[in-house]
Amino acid sequence: MNPRNRRQAVTTVFDGRTHHACLCRGERDGLPVFGWGEAPSTLLTRTQLREVGLRPNGQDPVALLVFRHHRPYARETVAELFSVERAAVKRPPVPGQLDHAMEARRTCVDCGEVQNYCVPTSTRQCWTCFEGEQADRVEVAA
Repeated sequence: MNPRNRRQAVTTVFDGRTHHACLCRGERDGLPVFGWGEAPSTLLTRTQLREVGLRPNGQDPVALLVFRHHRPYARETVAELFSVERAAVKRPPVPGQLDHAMEARRTCVDCGEVQNYCVPTSTRQCWTCFEGEQADRVEVAA
């Protein structure tokens, strides 16, 4: 046992089929808390599920992964852990779904024209409409 992690408790984690007794660092919001590299292999984060072609399938998280970054600044990251047993296979996108999404990213909300570039997400305007709006603001301020 790592001497830094003196406060460890035994908890039971249900992964969909069986209950596993695991050492954890305590509880937060009623969920067991695991440190970096301490979580059982049957629990994965959303990113880890996505990498193996799975999705959470609407399940609630069964535990939390809490760790601190050392560089460039010490901040705490909390990730939800999901059961691999309850996860489902990721659905493939419907044909044309990606094309429709990209067209929406290229459409200006002011003029409604589809541009040949993705409009900025902060304004959702094409450059022509954005520059016209900025010019109007300068005239009003003057």
